[in-house]
Amino acid sequence: MTVLTLRPLTTAVPFFLGLTLIAAFSSASSLCVQAQTPPQAQEPADVDVVRVSTSLVTVPVSVTDSRGRFIPDLSQEQFHLYENGTEQEIAFFDNAEKPFAVALLLDTSSSTKFKLKEIQDAAVAFVQQLRPDDRVIIVAFDKEVRILAELTNDRRVLVEAIQHAETGGRTSLYNAVDVTVTKRLSRIRGRKAIVLFTDGVDTAANAGATYQSTLRAAEELDALVYAISYNTYEDATKEARTLTIGPTPYTNLRTANGERLDVAYARADRYLHLLTDKSGGRFFYAATLDHLTEIFTLIAKELREQYSVGFYPKNQDPDAGKRLIKVSVTAPGVEVRARRSYLYKPSPNNPVK
Repeated sequence: MTVLTLRPLTTAVPFFLGLTLIAAFSSASSLCVQAQTPPQAQEPADVDVVRVSTSLVTVPVSVTDSRGRFIPDLSQEQFHLYENGTEQEIAFFDNAEKPFAVALLLDTSSSTKFKLKEIQDAAVAFVQQLRPDDRVIIVAFDKEVRILAELTNDRRVLVEAIQHAETGGRTSLYNAVDVTVTKRLSRIRGRKAIVLFTDGVDTAANAGATYQSTLRAAEELDALVYAISYNTYEDATKEARTLTIGPTPYTNLRTANGERLDVAYARADRYLHLLTDKSGGRFFYAATLDHLTEIFTLIAKELREQYSVGFYPKNQDPDAGKRLIKVSVTAPGVEVRARRSYLYKPSPNNPVK
């Protein structure tokens, strides 16, 4: 049996990733977002949003030792945060015991047709490992994006939602990320994360959300993104060859929407790495689905072991733009992981004069 490969953000990826990456392409037609809410699913709370677009900037932070074990009981005084090289005063500090809001995004496109049961079992195991107060929203996407369960901590509702997921059609990945970020998590206050299970290839060709727009949206949101990339390249190659006549050069193999296969997969890998890198989350590569539950277990554990720090930027320049962030911790032998930038927007309630 093939052993599952867990790879950190900087780990090498499959052989086709050495091919030239190209710019993301825009989609061509609109996408319908359908809500399919099982009984007793709860609507997201209508609360004020705490985002990088407000005056308070919040940054989730993971602190581990050299063996990857979480370091608890750190104090606010041990954290130091810098924006564009200038140290900021920490105005908000949260320990690791606060609940999370988690968006679980499941790729249910045609490429998962024979793997859906394994995906559902692993997703259920992930939900069951979260704390009782952690809330989850379930999003499934193929050619359409479906909200199977709104944000709730009712495990029965969540399990039923996962079990109702069905496969079919192309992959509306960018629209799924956009809907989750802009129409769901942007309304939620406090700790939040996205757990995305997909091969990363968007084949829906729909207008609206794009590669670049969703990366920007993720960078604006104060949420961690965990991406689990599973391998569908061999299946896609076999399918592409069945659609051609005679011998086909490797570079002529195409996806369902006509894009070169090697280019599509190279861009997909780059996209998932950027999502996790910009948010301070983690990237996992699943060579097989045999140990998918193990990956979900690692993510659930890490979500329970987070700090959160916030600051009001000293630089109140009214021009919006990207600013670099660095977080350090005064403690021996620690490794710190946090987002490395954010998009600054002056607060509309406190404009710069």
